[in-house]
Amino acid sequence: MSEEAEHVTRERVEKYLDITRRAREKATPLVEEGSVQASHLATMMRMADDYASDAAHFLSIGDHVRAFGAINYAHAWIDAGVKIGLLDGHGDDVLFTLP
Repeated sequence: MSEEAEHVTRERVEKYLDITRRAREKATPLVEEGSVQASHLATMMRMADDYASDAAHFLSIGDHVRAFGAINYAHAWIDAGVKIGLLDGHGDDVLFTLP
């Protein structure tokens, strides 16, 4: 097992923070404002933002494992929004698992 696989470094967490930030900026809503789907999407994005904030906090206190876990949860909420058609991933199959 490589050294990188055995340890969650600050650099690795920062890489995933950046990937998730880019995904959050790129994904755009595909739902009608005021609809039930828009409400569900808002909840999903709030979860993504909360987990990203948690990741930044954990990173700031040196807890790289929790930071890595939190940022992956954040990205998963965004990716799920794309996968189920609430968000448009604009064909980016690097940042998203496309439908």
